[in-house]
Amino acid sequence: MWRSVRHYKMEEKELLPHLFRTEYRKLVAVLCYLFGIEHVEIAEDIASDTFLAAAETWAIKGVPENPVAWLYTVAKNRTKNHLKRNAIFEQKVASEVRYSMEKNEEIDIDMSPQNITDSQLAMIFAVCDPLIPSDSQVALALNLLCGFGVQEIADAFLLNKEVVYKRIQRAKEKLKEGRIRIAQPGVSEIGERLETVLTTLYLLYSEGYYSISQNTTLRKELCAEAMRLTFLLAENNHTDRPEVSALLSLMCFHSSRFEARTNANGEMVLYEDQDESLWNRDLIDRGAYYLARASAGEKLTRYHLEAAIAYWHTHKEDSPEKWAHILDLYDHLLAIEYSPIAALNRIYALAKVQGKDSAIRDALQLNLTGNHFYYSLLGNLYTGIDHAQAVAHYETAVKLAHSEADKAILFRNIRRLESKS
Repeated sequence: MWRSVRHYKMEEKELLPHLFRTEYRKLVAVLCYLFGIEHVEIAEDIASDTFLAAAETWAIKGVPENPVAWLYTVAKNRTKNHLKRNAIFEQKVASEVRYSMEKNEEIDIDMSPQNITDSQLAMIFAVCDPLIPSDSQVALALNLLCGFGVQEIADAFLLNKEVVYKRIQRAKEKLKEGRIRIAQPGVSEIGERLETVLTTLYLLYSEGYYSISQNTTLRKELCAEAMRLTFLLAENNHTDRPEVSALLSLMCFHSSRFEARTNANGEMVLYEDQDESLWNRDLIDRGAYYLARASAGEKLTRYHLEAAIAYWHTHKEDSPEKWAHILDLYDHLLAIEYSPIAALNRIYALAKVQGKDSAIRDALQLNLTGNHFYYSLLGNLYTGIDHAQAVAHYETAVKLAHSEADKAILFRNIRRLESKS
């Protein structure tokens, strides 16, 4: 049964883009799972043609009662038609697919929820093959696993569209050259590749959470997609490892404060100035649940430590106990895997525990002169100790900052200091 276009005019305008975001990636995953990564372009063409048919048909007949089922049915039919009319594809691919079926059995495109989940899980491990450089892995993951277009990815990374396109194409070529199979990962493959998979998902989430792009909606969608894919791993018996739960916990804790990180004008709000009432308590509870799950076993990863740090940041009170815990966690994190950002964040915690003088001594030893966060931290530490030094460091940070949001915060701090002089 079809519903009238007039009745659903506003709904349809929002429905099709929404379905494209949620179902396109599933169609591509299922078809790649069936035919192999070397035919990814055919899978993408069939999925795109399915949505084009939806746009044309629904404009005339209206939205069907079950739009998702309609899309899957059309995708199945278009795949079968492609098999019939493309002799080369029929000989090279269909014969292999039929090999595992009963003789004379017609090829079926399984669109069951379980096969969609299995297909996406297999795609995650294929996209995260070590053959592909990390920046290309993230771009390909956004494109194939999340359904983001090249322009959207370029906007998120503030890159040229051509650069993103080349990254995706190079990644696809690497998969074809390496003859990477899209299949359910075995125990050995999970052990060998899970770390790469988690790194890709971590980078994908970080791009959304810390992105210098001003498109808040896009940034939230990046985070949501990273969480969705990590959730798939957490819900699968073979990939449900403590480090997966730890990463999902970290994502939940960070996402819980997303709404409080910007004000009505789109300007960044620092942690100490955030409105706690805007924090999402459901996500905080979910983060705590996955953090508890992550405690199973003896393996301690950066995700465990970062999730624990993020947990303490969901407690707004400025207590000595809180910052002592955070400082200890940063010490362990830096021992496992050093990073300049983690070292800077540790200095902030150190100032809370041991005072600014001690923190300044440690900060100056870092000597991260090309990093605007470094000078921003020094500006914060010198505030209340040396007015001129604080302003000078904030001004240096402004010169090094790329994001207008970061510059706005720095200018705000400078104005506060100047108003007190």
